[in-house]
Amino acid sequence: MSEVQVVRGEMQPWTDHTTPRPALAALLTDVVPANRRTLILGPHAPQLIESVLAHSADVAILVRSVADAQQLGEDFGPCLQVIAGALDGLQTEPYDVIIASDGLDRVLGYDSSDLSWSARLAAVSALAAPDAVVVLGLENEFSLLNLLDSRPADERHGDDEWRPLHDDPTRPVSVDQLKSALPWASEVYADFGSRTFVRADVAATAGPGELPTRLAGAALESVDAPLLSPAAEGVDTAARAGLLPAIPTAWLAIVGAQPPHDLYTQTADTVLTATQTLTGWDTTITGDPNSTSVLAFDPSVVPSTIASGVSVESVLFRLASAEDVPAFRKLAADLGEWVTTSRVIVRWDDVIYDGDSFAYGVSGWVAEDSIEKEDLLAAAWARFHDRLIGQHRRHPWPPWMLGDDLVSAWLGMSGVEAPEPTQATSPDTLPATTEQVARGKELAAALDAVLETSTTTVDVRTALTEAEEAKQELFELKGHVYGLERTLGFRNKAMKTRENRIRELRGQLQRLTTAHERIRGSRTYAVSRVIFHAAQVRKPKVVARKLARKIDRRIRKR
Repeated sequence: MSEVQVVRGEMQPWTDHTTPRPALAALLTDVVPANRRTLILGPHAPQLIESVLAHSADVAILVRSVADAQQLGEDFGPCLQVIAGALDGLQTEPYDVIIASDGLDRVLGYDSSDLSWSARLAAVSALAAPDAVVVLGLENEFSLLNLLDSRPADERHGDDEWRPLHDDPTRPVSVDQLKSALPWASEVYADFGSRTFVRADVAATAGPGELPTRLAGAALESVDAPLLSPAAEGVDTAARAGLLPAIPTAWLAIVGAQPPHDLYTQTADTVLTATQTLTGWDTTITGDPNSTSVLAFDPSVVPSTIASGVSVESVLFRLASAEDVPAFRKLAADLGEWVTTSRVIVRWDDVIYDGDSFAYGVSGWVAEDSIEKEDLLAAAWARFHDRLIGQHRRHPWPPWMLGDDLVSAWLGMSGVEAPEPTQATSPDTLPATTEQVARGKELAAALDAVLETSTTTVDVRTALTEAEEAKQELFELKGHVYGLERTLGFRNKAMKTRENRIRELRGQLQRLTTAHERIRGSRTYAVSRVIFHAAQVRKPKVVARKLARKIDRRIRKR
């Protein structure tokens, strides 16, 4: 454990939250010169500190938290000089490299002077040598996520992100303002969710569906924040207007060094770098990929050269919004011919379309074994369905044709015929078409899980839409209940009428039974019965002789 140096402005007890940023670590590896006196300013994740230590021999880090400083001293030992305190309390010789990728918001303590952003920048400039390499981060107040955040401004930062200044007129809020505010010439990268870094000049020329826009949108989708509406629509709109570098979560200014790549992005446990060429992108992948029980990332399937073009998903969205079903059907048929049995999971948001042909993008997620063409198409269409309906985009299909029915229709457009229907063996047996789509949905869900795009956070627009749908459904159910209540009322009245009639008939039956019993017990009824039986006699003389004999025998016995 190295000894912690304490300067004015330290905070205790306190700790600042940090998260790993592999893409930023790869960028720092490319820009930090070797064997130079380096200062890391502000809280940084251990992974970033390790990437700097791997290139520099004399590294110091300034953090305002004494607890964080002690932990860093234990983790890195004598190879890292740890200083606890505030920026305005640090007095030292100039540094050849200053890394403040966290920005200047968490470098002051409770007792620090009320320094504006420009005053903090001046303090950083005083610590930098004339030819120093400076990496400076700046949070974007105009970021898309900040504009769509449903939380009030005072609830967006927790105690572990305490910032003494929020409203500062000297703070830059655009790429041009940041370049103008810096006392050095700089190269600015747009930071999308700390997962994707795109050179600002390249991002300004990227259109909807192109590689920088796709990766920027995927990075913002992975940020777990309560939003007013999905971020994907705003990313495409900004790209169409050439304002993609104006909406990232932050910017990263690099002074005194030229990064070799235009794009850095994190995927799985690897970092993909890409450099724009006249015909497309040259890509490289570093790091050890991770894997899950279902899917794994295979860098070997990612092309080293990716053609320029838009994603198939953006074209399908456009055709669906324009209600151009014939063109949608033709494109689906072409996709059905292009897809073949493979281990690579097909996703329309990463398949590139140049108007004539298709090509794979930067997604390298594969299954353990080869997957049939029909299952790959089902997975791609199931994922497209979730993104089309989940983002509330316009489409020409009726609202009741959703879910498996719509996916089955798209599969049919791609040339996948529904299997022959089989006789159900039980009431719970699913149709063959549903089983076909279910396999695709499983693959799509596994892909969303590894891409970290399936979150439980629901944006306000979706919540309001679901609430309106629930309200409409409730209204319809109330009408249905009212109809059932009327029907039950009519049936109840009919049953009461029948019950009253049955009671009347029972009363009449009781009265008739009583009268009948009274008649049967009378002498008149007895005489009538004798007369009735006498009338049945066909030979009266024979009966008379028999009666005479019986009477004679009885008289004799007496």
